[in-house]
Amino acid sequence: MNPSPEPRVEFRAYLPSDHESLVQLWHDCDLLRPWNDPGDDIRQCLENPSSQLRVAVCRQVLCGSVMMGCDGHRGWVYYLAVDSRYRHRGIGRALMEQAEVWMRARDVPKIQALIRHDNLAVRGFYGRLNYRDGDVQLVQKWLAEETP
Repeated sequence: MNPSPEPRVEFRAYLPSDHESLVQLWHDCDLLRPWNDPGDDIRQCLENPSSQLRVAVCRQVLCGSVMMGCDGHRGWVYYLAVDSRYRHRGIGRALMEQAEVWMRARDVPKIQALIRHDNLAVRGFYGRLNYRDGDVQLVQKWLAEETP
């Protein structure tokens, strides 16, 4: 007897009806921080013509996401997430391929992502996709009066 085939995953643009499920996915994947409002991040992405938010859906369950944008000089990937129940099925890889295609269509020469230094699983994932550590140091300054 043959095992049942993996259910089909659909990749599409974010819809407003995805909001609650998407924010929950980001929470479950530990991508949210108190100083970032995910609703505002989604709004800014959707309002900006140089960014896009895509999701992965399997059996009507939102199981993955990637937000991508271009700052005019380089491409960035944010909120790459795959529900833990759907990992190791190629969904993250497919989302990154879509981000790369999106960047190439806009003649973006380089794609980058910020990941936390202690997130070894994600570092390994990007390494398997031939992403390498950059030779830069991140510096930052909070402009709001109250900093995290």
